[in-house]
Amino acid sequence: MPRILMIATSADRMTPGTEPTGVWLEELTTPYYAFRDAGADVKIASIAGGAIPIDARSLTEDGENDASVERYFQDDVLKAEVANTLAFTSIDTSGFDAVFLPGGHGTMFDYPDNDELARLIERMDRQGKIVAAVCHGPAGLVSAIGPDGKPLVNGRRIAAFTDSEERAVGLAEAMPFLLESRLKQLGAKHESGPDFEPFALRDGNLITGQNPASATRTAELVMDVLQTEAR
Repeated sequence: MPRILMIATSADRMTPGTEPTGVWLEELTTPYYAFRDAGADVKIASIAGGAIPIDARSLTEDGENDASVERYFQDDVLKAEVANTLAFTSIDTSGFDAVFLPGGHGTMFDYPDNDELARLIERMDRQGKIVAAVCHGPAGLVSAIGPDGKPLVNGRRIAAFTDSEERAVGLAEAMPFLLESRLKQLGAKHESGPDFEPFALRDGNLITGQNPASATRTAELVMDVLQTEAR
């Protein structure tokens, strides 16, 4: 049974300012259920521990959300886990086969400068374990360094929320940086599909997806690798 650690944002405000933010719920629930339904053991943690803030922008009327979000609303066990997470730094990460970073604009405020997260990503990468992220989740990769001393993303194919998507949702000016542009500055080979359409890719043990609609495909790529390695 593969073990997957999901690490969500703990940022509930865009800084500076008071604009609410958090995790984009579909990007947590879709991979979570995909992993669990495929037989994986999944642990949800967060940057600071406690309740994971959920971005209200990721929710619509009951019955109109993504299927995984509707399933979450009926899942008291998962709701309780999301409401009371451990900080990832308090968890022994050595036994996990993959780390998965859900997105949401909150990640732009507490992933990039978190040294402990960068070191975890580096260790997982060097051990050949799966490092995966979707939408704004790749913000957790920007401070990680590869074994050659260069940015971990340098020369690697990466999908992430695009600059044009950020402008389309009206939050480009609220972000500390544009994720696509930063990844390119670090030497990543950023690739994308049409705005807001599913797009995910794998480059070795690094798996990334472009936007919320890409969460399913990103999770599928993770499980494809883990199940292949288990054979």
